[in-house]
Amino acid sequence: MSVNYLSDSAGETIAVQITIDDWKRIKNKYPDVDDIDGDLPQWQKDMIDKRLKAIEDDPQSVMDIDGLFEELDKEIE
Repeated sequence: MSVNYLSDSAGETIAVQITIDDWKRIKNKYPDVDDIDGDLPQWQKDMIDKRLKAIEDDPQSVMDIDGLFEELDKEIE
């Protein structure tokens, strides 16, 4: 998966771009991906908070973004 990172004038990464072909593959695998703009239910917010706390407690437990994309590529192929 090809990824482009966009940065603001301070050099902070503010966005990620992927190719339209990669986006179509993601949409094919996760058809509801376009519906993520709505408010999250409280149980999902609680789960996110729990996971963020676990990451804070043990940062090594999280896969880096390149590893994530490699795993996604394996699932799609």
